[in-house]
Amino acid sequence: MAIWKSERTLLIVGEGADEVAFLTHVKQLFITRGCGLSVKIKNAQGGGAKHVVEWTVRQKANADYDAVAVLVDTDTDWSDTVVNIASKNDIHLLRSEPCFEVLVMRVLGKDPNITASNAKSMFAPHVNNDATKSENYSRKFSKDRLLESRVRVPTIDQLLNLLGIRQGAVLTCR
Repeated sequence: MAIWKSERTLLIVGEGADEVAFLTHVKQLFITRGCGLSVKIKNAQGGGAKHVVEWTVRQKANADYDAVAVLVDTDTDWSDTVVNIASKNDIHLLRSEPCFEVLVMRVLGKDPNITASNAKSMFAPHVNNDATKSENYSRKFSKDRLLESRVRVPTIDQLLNLLGIRQGAVLTCR
């Protein structure tokens, strides 16, 4: 007879398809069945920070999660209201400042002062010109690179902490 084991549940909402693909890649790198964490990734289909947080509040109301987070850009519709809604609803804000492409370029060690306007074209070659496919992240975004980047990219550190990957700790899920 199998022994039932309680799992912690985590919902992470990506602002759009690129974020969901990246989050899926990170999940595949660090989370395995039976490691004590069940991660659900959903796509808010864009619409700016406020829309993503409000959409996540509705998703959270439909199911019981131990933790909920959003990976959201700060360049569109970002305000104190967004922060307050997230805080009031116990939603962790994983900020892509100012946008997702700049965040992932920082993971790659590229100039942290690149602008949102040129980040998409700079980032595209790193994911075979299709950031919506999680498999395209495997070449440049290894487990080691993500672990190393957490000291200079706070959002990656926050994401890995939500996944239970503590800095300097031995990995237990993979």
